Amino acid sequence: MCGRYVRARSSDAYASLFNLPDTPDLSPSWNIAPTQPVLIVRVVEGVKHCTMLRWGLIPFWVKDKKTNLINARSETVLEKPAFKGAVKRRRCLIFADGYYEWKTLGPKAKQPYYFRMADDQPFAFAGIWDQWSGEGPTLESCSILTTSANELSASVHDRMPVILRGDDAQAWIDPKVEDLAQIAELMRPFPADAMACVAVSSRVNSVKNNGIECIQVME
Repeated sequence: MCGRYVRARSSDAYASLFNLPDTPDLSPSWNIAPTQPVLIVRVVEGVKHCTMLRWGLIPFWVKDKKTNLINARSETVLEKPAFKGAVKRRRCLIFADGYYEWKTLGPKAKQPYYFRMADDQPFAFAGIWDQWSGEGPTLESCSILTTSANELSASVHDRMPVILRGDDAQAWIDPKVEDLAQIAELMRPFPADAMACVAVSSRVNSVKNNGIECIQVME
C-alpha cells in the first residue's frame, strides 16, 4: 500500500538524477494524496517526457471515471485485465523523495512513518498509466506498483511501493523492454539497507497539512 508521499525538491534534482532534459517547475509537496496530479516521466516516440497525471488509474475500458486504482500489486499486474496492457506498454516513473506508511497500534490507533533513501536522494516509484476517453475531456491517470515489504518496511506494513533507481529506472520506461520475465524482475522489494524510516507526527493524516512539518521526527 502506498497512499501518501513526498515530492519536495527542485525540478532540477529529478532532471539530474534521471537524465531528463527538463521538468515542470512545481511547488514542493510533503503530502501528496490520491486523485491529485503527480509528476511522472514516460517515453513517447523514443523521447523522455515529463508531465502531470492524475494519481488513481482509470483503465481505458471502464464506462465511467469512478474507478480509482491508486496501487497495483506487482504479483498479479501481468495477469489482471485492468493492468496487463499498461504494464507491457504504458510504464512510467513517478518521482518522489519519500513516502508514508501507517502502523496499526490498536483498534483505532495508527502511527505514521516516513520512509526515504538512506542517502537522502530522490527516487522513483514504478508506475503504469492509462488514458480514459469517456464523457468530457480525455483523462490520463497512473497507479503505483506495490510489492512485498523488505525487512525495514515489514515492521510497519506488509506491502511497500516498487522503488527504482539507476539502470532499473531506465529499464522500466524503456519501450524496448518487453520480456515479461525482465519486467517482473524489476518489481522486487528495494534493499532495506539502502532505506531509512522514522516515526512522524499525525499531521500527515490530514491532506490539509502539506508543509515540511509532515516529515519532522515525532518526539
